[in-house]
Amino acid sequence: MAITLMNPAGLPEVDVYRQVSIASGSKLVFIAGQVAWDADGNPVGGGDLAAQAEQCYLNVGIALAEAGASFDDVAKVTVYVVDWTPDKMPLLLEGIARGTAKLGVTAAPPATLLGVAALDVPEHLIEVEATAVVD
Repeated sequence: MAITLMNPAGLPEVDVYRQVSIASGSKLVFIAGQVAWDADGNPVGGGDLAAQAEQCYLNVGIALAEAGASFDDVAKVTVYVVDWTPDKMPLLLEGIARGTAKLGVTAAPPATLLGVAALDVPEHLIEVEATAVVD
């Protein structure tokens, strides 16, 4: 596998991701930010952060598969959430767990969570982008 995930001594262990990702593969895959759209561009999960997070992860999974990769190859994830507040964390984690369960993976690459004022359209509450490395 091209990705090794770790939590170095001296940094806190976080339940949902690892602090460091070491990539040894030769092909980089950059997945554009995925929002809660189905294959036809219809919105999914209106007003429901968990449902939208789930769809975003499913869309990232589709994009990775098309590139010959999977979540096992993801070196970094960035998550953008509109009007982020810490009380939204349970819904976010629920949606991610549902999406990764449907994909049959345990996604734990380093992640950055950013609160933003808005995304491309008002209906979108979350956007997820990923970078993968494959051999």
